Amino acid sequence: MTVLDTDTPLEESALRSAVSTAARPSQPGALSASLTFAWRAMRKIKHVPMQLFDVTAFPIMFVLLYTYLFGGALAGSPSAYLQLLLPGILVMTVTWITMYTGQALNTDISKGVFDRFRSLPMWRPAVLVGMLLADTVRYTIASVVVITVGVILGFRPDGGPLGVVAAVALLLVFSFALSWVWTVVGLKVQKPDTVLQVSMTVLFPLTFASNVFVAVDTMPGWVQAFVRVNPVTHLTTASRGLMHGLPVGTEVGWVLLWSAGLILVFAPVTMRLYNTER
Repeated sequence: MTVLDTDTPLEESALRSAVSTAARPSQPGALSASLTFAWRAMRKIKHVPMQLFDVTAFPIMFVLLYTYLFGGALAGSPSAYLQLLLPGILVMTVTWITMYTGQALNTDISKGVFDRFRSLPMWRPAVLVGMLLADTVRYTIASVVVITVGVILGFRPDGGPLGVVAAVALLLVFSFALSWVWTVVGLKVQKPDTVLQVSMTVLFPLTFASNVFVAVDTMPGWVQAFVRVNPVTHLTTASRGLMHGLPVGTEVGWVLLWSAGLILVFAPVTMRLYNTER
């Protein structure tokens, strides 16, 4: 058994050579760190089959089911209903998958990875910014899937490609802002499953009590009072108008106002919790 002689002084050069002889790497910049964490978040998606299902198969199922089950009853024909439904399904699909932002953050916290990230010498918000950037890519993939399926089934946007791109861009802005809500939830609750439960409790009434499936005028008056102030209603109306070339400047303004409000309220709360909680 070897006994360490504590009376012998340990030379600094010997200690450094035992640890590392390479030069100390420079501290990464804010952009570099954010992109690194964005790439990490994107690589994790393939290991979570349920998230891939929500991005690809789930929107396809919704478009097919609602178009061919309810299209004839609600709009006279599936083809006519598809022109109304597809922008709404696009909004619903992307807003629902925003909740995975909070779940991924909470999973890192539960595994202790989050504490390791906070100890690294880098721009501290890079972890959160990287996750949100990766989620924006996921929202884009889901949008492409929904629009492609819609075009195959007969969706014809009168606004042309520019109108479709403008609608998707507006949707990405709102989804990015909404993701900050789930980062707060992800930092406060104890388990990833709880993040999904809280998110679904909020998203379910927001998406179904809106004009995603039917026009607001067909609803009872007391329901209309909520639906008309619902941000998902403004987003759906704006997306439909942009895709079909209709004037929706007011609705676009409401969506941008909602997005700015969500970021101004929840982004500072997220950063405060990020620096203090757990």
